[in-house]
Amino acid sequence: MKFGICNEIFQGWSLDDTFAYAKKAGYDFVEIAPFTVAKYVTEISATERVRIRDSAARAGIGISGLHWVLVQAEGMYLTSPDASVRTKTSAYFRELVDCCADLGSNRIIVGSPKQRNVMEGVAYEQAWAWATDVFRDAVKRAEDRGVVICFEPLAPAETNFVNTAEEGIRFAAQFGSRAMSIILDVKAMCSEAKPIPQIIRESAGRFEYFHANDANLKGPGFGEVDFRPIAAALRETGYDGIVSVEVFKFEEGPEAIATQSRNYLRETFGE
Repeated sequence: MKFGICNEIFQGWSLDDTFAYAKKAGYDFVEIAPFTVAKYVTEISATERVRIRDSAARAGIGISGLHWVLVQAEGMYLTSPDASVRTKTSAYFRELVDCCADLGSNRIIVGSPKQRNVMEGVAYEQAWAWATDVFRDAVKRAEDRGVVICFEPLAPAETNFVNTAEEGIRFAAQFGSRAMSIILDVKAMCSEAKPIPQIIRESAGRFEYFHANDANLKGPGFGEVDFRPIAAALRETGYDGIVSVEVFKFEEGPEAIATQSRNYLRETFGE
């Protein structure tokens, strides 16, 4: 397994400085939230994409992928009853695939709880069908460009659409493509009735990314979640992908979050 960290933790930092510090702290990858670069990925020029990719390479660190992909990208909605909105969202996901590949990365993490909620008066099955259609062309583009779209099951407190790993796997499986999978997120799994190690084992071979955080919205080691059985379950399933630190409360500051999270992961994963 390799270890990464999400760049929005480094609020106000340049990507160059973020890459350098992440490398210094012992990470292998940085995961980029596009809104920290531009409001829409279509506003990130080809030249800038090359510059970002080269900057990471100079720092000796990889770019694992994109996440928080619809933040500030106004007008997008996966389950909107408005066909024109869904068409626009579908086209945007194709642009996200291209941006991801252009940066030299290969994972797109789709959480976006506010842009997937099933609206009042819409049947769940209809929302499911609409969301499926939104992703179809993007999955084909992802196949061509070597990218995997990872749909993220999230807690009911965040969204009413796809709340468990089991449901996420069922959503991804209907595409019949290696370019569509799911991500497992510790914070999100804390909302499920099953223990996290059990969810990991039951999801073996059907998830392509992993977010390390705590139920308290902080980094691994900053709360009550014990990562030792989580690490053991990941090893048992043969997961050899990226474990990426994603947090939502930043009061400790980026240096402390990055360093202490990485030290805790070293300890619990037995590096």
